[in-house]
Amino acid sequence: MASGIEGASCPSAQPDMDEARVFGVVTEEREGQRIAYLAPETNVDPALLAGLDGVAPTEVFRFSAKCETSRCSHFDGARCTLAERIKRALAPVVDRLPACTVRATCRWYLEQGGEICLRCPQVVTLNVGSTDSVLRQAATAPA
Repeated sequence: MASGIEGASCPSAQPDMDEARVFGVVTEEREGQRIAYLAPETNVDPALLAGLDGVAPTEVFRFSAKCETSRCSHFDGARCTLAERIKRALAPVVDRLPACTVRATCRWYLEQGGEICLRCPQVVTLNVGSTDSVLRQAATAPA
């Protein structure tokens, strides 16, 4: 699909982006960090972020926001290259689509289909752990 996806949202957003909402919480599982999806998603509340006591919001939450297209380093003018790299690099961690409130507008889903959703629960925006993780490599690799 092309950049003409009106109103698409980014599922790997920062809390200060336009229309930012919290749609998941980072959890520690035996298999590694995973996203616990919220229903419903919630607005970004400055008081909530201030209560993190110096911890980066993206270390605790997963945010969606209005896709910034040409203002984003992952957007190549037609699609999100981050979603493509994640789909190639990461194996699925669930066998059915997670209960996600972002899917209807998610650029990753609109471009990559349900296969990206099977990988999404392992995508943590700020991966504080390993510097050589597959997720980190996918996020920083050239398109």
